[in-house]
Amino acid sequence: MRLRNAVPPGEAGERPEKTWVPTRALGRSVLLTGLLLVLGVALGRVDLVLLAAPFAIGAAIGLRRMPTSVPELTIDADEEHLVEGGHVQANVTVSNPDIIPYDLVVVRTRTSRWLKLEHADRPFAITVPSDGWAAVDLPGDALRWGRQEVGPAAARVAACGGLLACRPVVMPPRAVRVYPVTEPFNAIEAMPAAAGLVGNHRSRRMGEGGELAGVRPFAPGDRLRRIDWRVSLRTRDLHVASTLSDRDAEVLLLLDVLGEVGLSGGVAGSASVLDTTVRAAAAIAEHYLQRGDRVSLLEHGATARRLRPATGRRQYLRVLEWLLDVRPDPVEWDTDESVFGVHHVSSDALVMVLSPLIDPRAADMLAHLTQSGRYVVAVDTLPEGAAPAGTGPLSPLATRLWRLERENVLGRLREHGVPVVAWAGAGSLDLVLRDVARMAAAPRG
Repeated sequence: MRLRNAVPPGEAGERPEKTWVPTRALGRSVLLTGLLLVLGVALGRVDLVLLAAPFAIGAAIGLRRMPTSVPELTIDADEEHLVEGGHVQANVTVSNPDIIPYDLVVVRTRTSRWLKLEHADRPFAITVPSDGWAAVDLPGDALRWGRQEVGPAAARVAACGGLLACRPVVMPPRAVRVYPVTEPFNAIEAMPAAAGLVGNHRSRRMGEGGELAGVRPFAPGDRLRRIDWRVSLRTRDLHVASTLSDRDAEVLLLLDVLGEVGLSGGVAGSASVLDTTVRAAAAIAEHYLQRGDRVSLLEHGATARRLRPATGRRQYLRVLEWLLDVRPDPVEWDTDESVFGVHHVSSDALVMVLSPLIDPRAADMLAHLTQSGRYVVAVDTLPEGAAPAGTGPLSPLATRLWRLERENVLGRLREHGVPVVAWAGAGSLDLVLRDVARMAAAPRG
């Protein structure tokens, strides 16, 4: 009997019309029985007929009850709150809905390269009783964020003493959600423009809040509890203490997905541009959502995916789900006006552009946002030591020229008033946010 030990090609879940087929063992048994009977009758030898009897009787006993249904294959994976570097428990279950036991079941599965599962690279041989099931456990670790797949899995079953075999049953892959690990991020600076109704940020508008703005004469409509009796007694006129309203802010995380630079080594290895971008976006979104601000996300790429602004834990879960689908999305057009428009960005939002700043269209987009009056912060996500693809005798010189050109782009952005800061985890954006807040508070011409 010959069993395939690999996942066969073809569409998952495909069921042929004839599921159970004879094996080579049954073919050899029938051939040997027929040959011995023919020789016994032709030569008149009874011993040859008696020698063929065990083969015929064994095949008849083995085939007295034949399976009528195919095995059922199931892939399960525990993915509750799974983060990079966390433990994942996966298993492949083979169920036997028939009354005929399975003598041998060979199971093999494929997994994503970012799921390091034990024994997932070799086939498993198990037996399944009638109307029962058996499971193959695949414990391991998740090495990188994203929707990683366990499967497809295939099973090939032998029954009736190895005389019948089921065609390979293929189960489609099961996607496991691995969320990016977030570094502790904290920004103590205020938002440049707080435009919501309520929140934790001090705005420049008068209203009900806890920040004192000054003392002014009493006017109709002022609340009595706002009267400043000390100033009123001194001036002989009623005065009230005016306050600044506490409002929330909108933070837009603009992800540059025009290209990918660097090789990803997982949570414990080197980080590529997308790794740094996704992990930084998750950390920044978690920080501002915990403060009660509204956070939205937008991709600068061909599809321009967008997540609407919202607050709360539900929005944080939406952000994590949205980040799982971040992929390199290059633009084929020469101008980025057909992909990105300023109308996508609120005029009061703080725009944090996470970009490696290696594509000229990203620099043009940053300059365009700044010229339109948006509050922009460019977060450099290029990993240290990254170099353009390609090898050869002139690679060091080409890399040096590439870095010089990129430094020129950064210098031109700073000249246009775009603050650029390299992502370095917690506290790396405080100085830049302080400068942006000062610029926003300054009077405009």
